[in-house]
Amino acid sequence: MSWITLKTTNARWEAELMQQVLAAHEIPSRILDTGITPYFGAGSPAALQVRPQDQWTALLLLSCPEEEQAGASDNN
Repeated sequence: MSWITLKTTNARWEAELMQQVLAAHEIPSRILDTGITPYFGAGSPAALQVRPQDQWTALLLLSCPEEEQAGASDNN
């Protein structure tokens, strides 16, 4: 099975939160640590990956409403 990186973050907890949103919509995902192990509570960089066929649905679920409104106002 192939995976693509959907988002990267500097804190693993952010990737875990995004993964929970996707799981609620039954979209399989996985998290890859891209940095060193956290030390004294510091976050570690991580990448959230999804299957290629779920890419666009996942991007829509994880997008900010402000980004959508900004894009719509640019078109007017």
